[in-house]
Amino acid sequence: MCSKVYAVGVGMTEFVKPNSLRDYPEFGKEAVEKALTDAGVTYDVIEQAVCGYVYGNSACGQRVLYQVGMTGVPVHNVNNHGATGGTALHFAHRLVQAGAHVVLALGFEKMTAGALPATAYPDRTYPADIHIKKMLEIVKLEKAPIAAQCFGNAAKEHMEKYGTTEAQFAKIAVKNHRNGSANPYALNRNVYTLEEILNSKRVFGPLTKLQCCANCDGAAAVVLMSEQAVARHNLASKAVEIVGIALATDTNAVFTDTTRLRIAGYDMTALAADQVYKTTGVSPREVDVVELHDCFSSNELITYEALRLCEEGKGGAFVDAGLNTYGGQVVVNPSGGLLAKGNPIGATGLAQCAELVWQLRGEAGARQVSNARIGLQHNLGLGGAVVVAIYRKGFDNKNQRDFPSSHQKFKMAAKDGKIRAKI
Repeated sequence: MCSKVYAVGVGMTEFVKPNSLRDYPEFGKEAVEKALTDAGVTYDVIEQAVCGYVYGNSACGQRVLYQVGMTGVPVHNVNNHGATGGTALHFAHRLVQAGAHVVLALGFEKMTAGALPATAYPDRTYPADIHIKKMLEIVKLEKAPIAAQCFGNAAKEHMEKYGTTEAQFAKIAVKNHRNGSANPYALNRNVYTLEEILNSKRVFGPLTKLQCCANCDGAAAVVLMSEQAVARHNLASKAVEIVGIALATDTNAVFTDTTRLRIAGYDMTALAADQVYKTTGVSPREVDVVELHDCFSSNELITYEALRLCEEGKGGAFVDAGLNTYGGQVVVNPSGGLLAKGNPIGATGLAQCAELVWQLRGEAGARQVSNARIGLQHNLGLGGAVVVAIYRKGFDNKNQRDFPSSHQKFKMAAKDGKIRAKI
């Protein structure tokens, strides 16, 4: 049986516009020191570290961590595009399950302004070239950023198949920017009306500028511990269990079917979600709070369905019914998500982790989700990779909620049927 794994310390920097005077070593150091302080431990207890970043040379993780301590521990550097932060977390989680007691996961990025370039290395094959080629078998290439075309074309397909409207996508941006206004770490803390979202500069398809995440600089970190280490360091009050975590990649269906939704990662998200629901016994209807990879508003709506938060094709109705926010079925992106908080790619997945830990501890301030007990994380990268994780509040039986019995699951399934009937 795998050991339990707990997040006991989290930290992140404010996410800021690219070309700030700060470099990645400074961002990374700040996030690590905040996570260690939150856990109440020093760097010398760290047994291994996993560092995620996309834009940088090799051994950037060592360059950051040597500022905090040089103890000779293994430092693993990982890159999995948009899912890099989640991949670092997944790796660190596995290290604890394999026998390590204290592992650090860190993500950081220093980016350029504007849309991401098609590739940072024009002299070699672009990793997602086969995805782009498949998309171009279905639609024509247009003058817009490639990522926006991938997710914008997925939005167009959803609209064609299910009648989803531009306003439904835009409502997600309204929600996330409103939530981000209460997040001191967010890049953009402005609140926008639906009209302002819809009337901002058109980028591609139904997507306007305020429905697209922005590049930024920043870092986030988490200290993971085994059950024994939590007890040894007397950190039960801080501990949030990462009950299950799955890393999935694309299946062959991406290239054999003519669907733009699969190119945007729908299938691999569903695969990872189904894995964690099965291994943890948690139902989608038990989830109280979600940090979801809303690189574009369309991806949030589509991902509701891939995560089984609502039925396929019902994402638009889910939005209109307010089931995706405070007072609804589940609160999605209380942090403001990538749309408001920004997307320093390597740090994004670990910033999601930090938000869920704060939410489950009851430390999220003005954006706190009432009675949050179970959280879900979704971190996506085209080309492709996705990490889905389930978090649960508490360390011992007095603090944590038990998973439902078969009778309780039956009752929830019945309730689920009613919810689906409404939307």
